[in-house]
Amino acid sequence: MHKLTVPISEEAIRELKAGDPVSLNGVIVTGRDAAHKYLIDNFVKTGGQPPAAEQDMYATLQTLLKESVIYHCGPVVQQTDGIWKFVAAGPTTSIREEPYQADVIEHFNVRAVIGKGGMGAKTLQACQDFGAVYLHAIGGAATLIAESVKEVITVHKMEFGVPEAFWVIRVEDFPVVVTMDSHGNSLHKQMLEQSTEKFAQLIKG
Repeated sequence: MHKLTVPISEEAIRELKAGDPVSLNGVIVTGRDAAHKYLIDNFVKTGGQPPAAEQDMYATLQTLLKESVIYHCGPVVQQTDGIWKFVAAGPTTSIREEPYQADVIEHFNVRAVIGKGGMGAKTLQACQDFGAVYLHAIGGAATLIAESVKEVITVHKMEFGVPEAFWVIRVEDFPVVVTMDSHGNSLHKQMLEQSTEKFAQLIKG
């Protein structure tokens, strides 16, 4: 079991191999479709020269995401006496972010992405080029995962809606598995290739 604490160094990421279990600790940020499109449109495509109204948000996100983790998650939350709490925190299917993820990893120096189902070749290449990994969280265990969320620090862009906002959370012993590493290995790709080969054999009879 590898224990990782944010901020995570590139050296620590390069030590990880596909299949390694990880216990994640520290401050991470959730982000789904709207969040990723926002990052691309306002910061990546502008070459780091955002619209004036987004400059403060850019500085905040640069600090939050540098050597940190994006979690593909649309949480179920509740608020009591002004304090937010995650009730459920299951992973979202990650392939929806494939058009954006590589550029976000590069621009913001992200070290890890958490989700379910894996991602594609462009993200895998970015993991190799910039020292990042894809971490698989257990689908269907949303309430169990929420127990690892010890604190909701703040939320940004609530106008996107609760599932799509940037939730800044502190996690302890968040259980994940490396399924795409920084050396070009992808368990998702391997499983697809093996399944395709097996299917072909079955069709031939």
